[in-house]
Amino acid sequence: MVDTKLIVKSAEEKMSSAIEFLDEQLARIRAGKANPKILDGVKVPYYGSPVPLTNVATVTTPDAKTIMITPWEKNLIRDIEKAIMDSEVGITPENNGEIIRLGIPPLTEERRRVLAKQSKQEAENAKISIRNARRDAIDLIKKSVKDGVPEDVAKDAEAEAQKVHDKYIKKVDDLYVAKEKEIMTV
Repeated sequence: MVDTKLIVKSAEEKMSSAIEFLDEQLARIRAGKANPKILDGVKVPYYGSPVPLTNVATVTTPDAKTIMITPWEKNLIRDIEKAIMDSEVGITPENNGEIIRLGIPPLTEERRRVLAKQSKQEAENAKISIRNARRDAIDLIKKSVKDGVPEDVAKDAEAEAQKVHDKYIKKVDDLYVAKEKEIMTV
């Protein structure tokens, strides 16, 4: 006999993963202040293979408008600069021969709207993942009725799956609202 609690727990784990992914994606969207996470997607060629920037340099934020990158090897400065220029970060790096600085420019109203729209799209993608996890769980629960699980147990499991779904959808909405506020605050 199929355990409906395991089905709901599995769905909840998938929903939790969707929230974690959304959190990472929203952290990469810059909101006018310096955040080292915007450099997470930057890969630097290091001895013939691309590695994350944080594996070859220290990334810090000395103030709200500057990101400072200190390479562990001085000969990597050109490669790091090129990798940042080629990435989607959209900020021109300045180097003094030892460190690279990224000055975070203030966002225009139009750019803020674009970033808010991008955040909303990421939130929608997370909601779709959560809904898919709920749908899959409910499908499995309905199939378990055919395998001998009592209908009242199945109905309770479906209600539990819906409750978990609602909880995670609210988390997505909360994350989006917080990010939108961060983006739109001048």
